[in-house]
Formats: sequence, structure tokens, C-alpha cells
Amino acid sequence: MNIRLINIKRDKSDLENIKRLYHSAFPSDERAPFGILVSGAKKPNVNFFSCRDGEKWIGFLYTVNYLDLSYVFYFAVDDDLRGKGYGTAILKAAQKKYSGRRLFLAIEEVEKKYKNYQQRVNRLRFYERAGFVRTGQKMQEASVIYDLMSIGGRVRNEEYRKLMMSFGGLRMLFFTIKILDD
Repeated sequence: MNIRLINIKRDKSDLENIKRLYHSAFPSDERAPFGILVSGAKKPNVNFFSCRDGEKWIGFLYTVNYLDLSYVFYFAVDDDLRGKGYGTAILKAAQKKYSGRRLFLAIEEVEKKYKNYQQRVNRLRFYERAGFVRTGQKMQEASVIYDLMSIGGRVRNEEYRKLMMSFGGLRMLFFTIKILDD
């Protein structure tokens, strides 16, 4: 595989593919309006990558960066290409790009009480195979609870709040976004 992370600041040719995948891969209660992601990508601390294997489009990766933190805000692989190693390859490319930083992400809380428990376990195992470890922390965005995973260490609530403020500005004060186990 020849994984390339192409910043949409330089090449917007894959935006329609990204938008389609974004809407199919994430439930509505976990999606920010797509326009906010595109406008947010203009900020110097945000990277919105179209992911390719050579010339073949395979997915996207959206990160928000603050100090030594890099938050994988959104990440998805094209439906037809899942299970072929592309997801792991993209995350390994991200680890290389963000080497020396705390790279972290949030996955839906892995608890037996959820109907899609096995899907959540599978997602957890996928990220573990890619090198991420559970931090033992939970995060809440609106009414959704997530488990945090990282490479490089835990993230304090204040760090996360500042990271999100660097992305969304003062409007982020109106959202319930916090790490529960600081």
C-alpha cells in the first residue's frame, strides 16, 4: 500500500466522496454539519485529509491539533474497502505524521447495555490493533458517551476543552463536551 494523506486545503477533488462517506459512516447524533468541518479545515490547527492508496480514493481523516495533542475527530474508510487493511494503514500514516504527539480518539462507549455491543467491541479491537490503548477515560458530547483511546498518554479535560475551543471558538461553550474521568 502507498497511503497518501492529501489535505483538502490543497486539493478539494474528493470532497463529494468524503461527504457521502461522512453521512453514511456516522449517525446523525455524532455528526457536525459538514459545512462546519469544511470551514474548520481552513484553520492552521486542523487537517482534513482525503486518503488515497496511490491514486485510489479510500477514505478520510479529520484531525484537530493543539499543543502536543492531535485528536482524530472523524475517520472513515469507504464501505467497499473495509476489512482490507486500509483503516489500519491510514492510522499508521497518521501516527507517523503526528509522531511525538499525543494522538487520541473517541469511540462509542463499550458497554453490554447497547444493542450494537459487538460492533463496539470490534471497533475497540480494531483501534487496539492499530496501536491505540484505552485511557480509562470517558468523554461526553451532548448525550453520547465515548471511551477515549490514545497513543502517547491521557488527555486532561482542560486540554480537551482548549483543543475544542481552538477548533470551534466561543460557540463550543454552548455544547456539552467534556472528559468525565479527568
